[in-house]
Amino acid sequence: MSTAIQSYDPDKMNKGQHSGIKSWPDSEKPRERLRENGTGALSDAELLAILLGTGVKGKDALSLARELLARFGGFRGLLSANWHELREIRGLGNAKIASLLSAVEISRRQLKEEVVGKTYCRDPKSIMDYLYSTLRDRSREVFKVLFLDKANSIIGEEDLFEGTVDETAVYPREVLKAAFKRHRTTGAILVHCHPSGRVQPSREDQEITRKLQSVCSPVGIKILDHIIVGDNQYFSFNEQNLL
Repeated sequence: MSTAIQSYDPDKMNKGQHSGIKSWPDSEKPRERLRENGTGALSDAELLAILLGTGVKGKDALSLARELLARFGGFRGLLSANWHELREIRGLGNAKIASLLSAVEISRRQLKEEVVGKTYCRDPKSIMDYLYSTLRDRSREVFKVLFLDKANSIIGEEDLFEGTVDETAVYPREVLKAAFKRHRTTGAILVHCHPSGRVQPSREDQEITRKLQSVCSPVGIKILDHIIVGDNQYFSFNEQNLL
């Protein structure tokens, strides 16, 4: 007698196992409330429940949403989790995880669209919103460069280097290659994150800033700023007159 090995898929197993939200009055169902009152009328848990779509065995989507928000400490913790961290949650199958991560990426891309084409000195808020969304919750240091044209409008950006919890190796040659070959830029804003949350620049941060200035300036690329992103705060070399 042969036995087929079945893979475990919580998304398939959860279907049809409980009545859940479907049995609620329409006035209490998150989707109906959203349609009637708009997204602003819904709680965090209700919005997340709509994204999840269904619950798990013995737990409707709204209860699962509340549990996830409590476990991760809110949207920030939940939406900064990676695939493997989410997969550890009992009942979260591939489909639900894919929906969550896709929603996060859509939000980031929307912020990026708001940034590209903006003049840095005229619209710092939208640029900082984007940098927070992409760097604030990284577990390792990431070094990013924003590339600008002659009008100081942002024409592109790249994550060039990723390091450890407290340091990143930065290679000026790679910065120049990205600036000339891929973006044809005349200006650049250096950005990196401090996973510790503290934004005070280290001696190494100051040294790499000076080094990049020294190699970029002779070839016509101006370093306009070096921004360190931390936990809801940032440090600007330009604002502190360190450039």
